[in-house]
Amino acid sequence: MTHTPAPDRPADFWESFYRNGDRIWSGRPNPLLVREASDLTPGTALDLGCGEGADAVWLASRGWRVTAVDISATALERAARHAADAGVDERIAWQRHELGRTFPDGTFDLVSAHYLQSPVELDLYGILRRAAAAVAPGGTLLIGLHATWPSWQHEPPFDGEFPTLDGLPAELALPEGEWTVVTAETVHKPSVSPEGVEGFRGDNVWRLRREG
Repeated sequence: MTHTPAPDRPADFWESFYRNGDRIWSGRPNPLLVREASDLTPGTALDLGCGEGADAVWLASRGWRVTAVDISATALERAARHAADAGVDERIAWQRHELGRTFPDGTFDLVSAHYLQSPVELDLYGILRRAAAAVAPGGTLLIGLHATWPSWQHEPPFDGEFPTLDGLPAELALPEGEWTVVTAETVHKPSVSPEGVEGFRGDNVWRLRREG
């Protein structure tokens, strides 16, 4: 039986999530970011939901000046340490926002949003509309989201919606003629259960360029 977790304040939920271990993520950048952003000319970037900072550090190491945002103070502290260890801390500004309530100011040459999917309250489409509005003319909006549960996940842990390749752009209602779709693709990656069962998971990636 699919269930929805008991209501939590999003900030409390994610703070508890990060405090549950010394490090949650691998420290490596998202492969979809690396694939899609490696050929972009560095400029200013906004990393939404930066977690422990791997994507922001990778961008900064390639010459980007990054504004990196997360809801969790603990995640941001770890991200800042990662950046300092990598020698790129001066190229990253860390900001705490509960996206959907507050959002960074300014426009950016790249706005990157990966896996903004949550078991607690999150206005995904509203956030992504603001993300699109924050892309400067000639800039790029890069979105990566899970497209399926893992193949070994027979009972979803919570109710959730997976935006489709066509459905997400329709929800964003981007002005016609102002944007070019560079990438809209479903990719599959290996996924291993906590018990060691091997499988795969589908992800969707969208790369859109705002015309200058």
